[in-house]
Amino acid sequence: MDEITRLASELGAGLRTLGEQASTAESCTGGGIAEAITRIPGSSAWFEAGYVTYSNRQKSAQVGVPAELLECFGAVSREVVEAMARGAQVRSSARYAVAVSGVAGPDGGSPETPVGTVWLAWADGERLFAARRQFPGDRGEVRRQTVQEALAGLIRLIAGEAPEGGAGHHGNGLEQG
Repeated sequence: MDEITRLASELGAGLRTLGEQASTAESCTGGGIAEAITRIPGSSAWFEAGYVTYSNRQKSAQVGVPAELLECFGAVSREVVEAMARGAQVRSSARYAVAVSGVAGPDGGSPETPVGTVWLAWADGERLFAARRQFPGDRGEVRRQTVQEALAGLIRLIAGEAPEGGAGHHGNGLEQG
């Protein structure tokens, strides 16, 4: 079993135990997180919805990201992934959500947001966490690492830990390197 499938299976076991559901809002992974989750037999009991919001227009249309956030901060930002996670929660009625937006490459980066930059956000009820990551490798590697980090963060979140990997951090807008 590969690492992504193992993580998805562990996530499913945890969500089944809690009797809760998760949803995803994805940009740079193009549905990869939802695909990993739905590899697991019985995932319909704990996976509510996956939104692939690759364009800015769809970030607004599918999960309600305000156009002003996209204009002010750009798609690859804490503000936008937090809004994506909240939107996925609201639209799906799932307790837990994860959202990702990044620059997978090989082009599209900038000095402020180089290729490999990914913002992730995790939501649990009213709690919201975010982290910026800089993943090495080619497009496939950046996407794979993003899916792994998204799933691992959800596992930590349902265990009552900080999903971004920071010890003891809870609340809004946490940025971890």
